[in-house]
Amino acid sequence: MIRPLILLGVSRSGTTMLRVVLDRSPGIAIPDESFFVPLLARRHRGRVDPERFLEDVGRISTIAAWGLSRDDVAPRLRRGMETGEAIAAIYEAYAAKEAKPRWGDKTPMYMRHVSLLDRLFPEAQYVHLIRDGRDAAVSFLQMPEGTYTRTWAHPERAAEFACLWRTEVSAARSLGGRVGPGRYCEIRYEELVSETERAVQEVCSFAAIPFERAMVDFAGSVDVSGKPHQQRLLEPARPGVRDWRAELRAEDARAFEDVAGELLAELGYELVDPPARPPAPRARILLARYRARLAAWNLAAAAVQRSPLWRRRHSPL
Repeated sequence: MIRPLILLGVSRSGTTMLRVVLDRSPGIAIPDESFFVPLLARRHRGRVDPERFLEDVGRISTIAAWGLSRDDVAPRLRRGMETGEAIAAIYEAYAAKEAKPRWGDKTPMYMRHVSLLDRLFPEAQYVHLIRDGRDAAVSFLQMPEGTYTRTWAHPERAAEFACLWRTEVSAARSLGGRVGPGRYCEIRYEELVSETERAVQEVCSFAAIPFERAMVDFAGSVDVSGKPHQQRLLEPARPGVRDWRAELRAEDARAFEDVAGELLAELGYELVDPPARPPAPRARILLARYRARLAAWNLAAAAVQRSPLWRRRHSPL
């Protein structure tokens, strides 16, 4: 199995920019967000049946949007493959279509599934892009109406987003501690936009993929039609696009720090009220509630996606 490169990062942390830049390397193909990995992992646990797997491949609109059909994937499958190998075959077919030797993924939702990723792709390398959570909160909460369905999983307040940010960043960093520096690289969004070429060279060196100067000249070359939240990719990268000090109310910044101040300080970010302190009782309750609801959501999603109803609701493409 080709060794994948998986980009990790909380929503609105700059992972789209990083994907666009790395995808311009001749050494790797990184498609737009996939979303289907947990779905296929739930429906095909253990060793896969190729025909049943291909039936599901033909029902996933993302795969069709990548320009792939089940016929592109079929030659790469064999009876008795592990689930991760079968899922990787989809990406390998995409990389072959793009005439690239290696594949990657960038799907912020997978920050909730980092342990699953490591089980499916035991040789994968990870690049974790970290942004000051308060700037990410400003960017997320200012996204155009309708970009995401507003549910419990898509917070509407800074303190709620802090629960997501702390949980997901901590999970990714824990993964990094388990797999070690040969498979995990951590970079900062602030460095990516202020020293783009140096930061990208660092990632390319870590992943052993070719770096070309043209990779960082992406402005204006990205198709953002239908994606109003990605319009900044039409412009060169620059620091200070979002600044929580000017755009986040002081009480919201403190509420964020009540939940995630310890982690912000550990990462070297300036706090409104230093020194960092453990979450206050109310913040601990908010954090526990978020994690309980996340677990319940994942259980419900798994039950629905394993059900035969899923196939009946998704006709073949």
